[in-house]
Amino acid sequence: MTTNQIITLILESTNPATGIGAAFYGFITIVAAWLISRAVKLAIHRYLDRAEKAGADATGIRFLSKLASVVIYLAAFACYAHVIPKLQILGKSLLAGVGVVSVVVGLAAQSTLGNLIAGISLILYRPFKIGDRVQVSAPTGLETGLIVNIDLGYTILRTPDQRLLVIPNSNMASQASINLSSLPPRTPCGVSLYVATGSDAARARQILLEVAKAHPKIAQVDGCYATRVTSRGVILTLAAACADADAAPGVKSDLLETAKKQFDAAGIHLV
Repeated sequence: MTTNQIITLILESTNPATGIGAAFYGFITIVAAWLISRAVKLAIHRYLDRAEKAGADATGIRFLSKLASVVIYLAAFACYAHVIPKLQILGKSLLAGVGVVSVVVGLAAQSTLGNLIAGISLILYRPFKIGDRVQVSAPTGLETGLIVNIDLGYTILRTPDQRLLVIPNSNMASQASINLSSLPPRTPCGVSLYVATGSDAARARQILLEVAKAHPKIAQVDGCYATRVTSRGVILTLAAACADADAAPGVKSDLLETAKKQFDAAGIHLV
């Protein structure tokens, strides 16, 4: 290859009006966008590591990092289109039909844009964050899961049986959901009683549940379960919780005393 041919190739490569130049600038634009996006992600990840160690909420930062990547690539394409003359001419020729094109694109991307805007609203209003346990309506019915990610288009939940629920952000923003993590902390105050063989265990369970639900300091009653069965009888365990941790010992004492009195009146014997 002669010197003149090398010079001609270099000039064509640096001239955005030629095909080689357009390809060269396109390659440079993609590499630059990737490097900037990568640098932003690394900086955000380092900040997230420090924020999570400090106990800060990183939900909004994770969402904005994904949004930043999209904005960087869109800005890179806009710069590339501004540099390439053929794209400038094409853009001017499309201005006449930009109204029709915008309507068509808007209708085609309605769902995608709706999910993106809904995701931004979820970050702004914070009905829940990553790590919260929420109850939502899904095609399978009422589901409870842990928020593992809020992406640009979807919110992802992990259920107790390790299934992943992928729900569009527009659905998450419009439906009524229960943030179980926002409930006040509960202190267990349940009791266990050994009901003797021959006594009515079903009646004993009913009494325990009624006593627990009637107690003013019990905030939550989850049920009464048979936790052990022997030849001597059955152990019934009342699962309940109170909002005040200091009141738990007194609540347990009240439950035992009241249940014993009602057991005696019902002819239920304890081991």
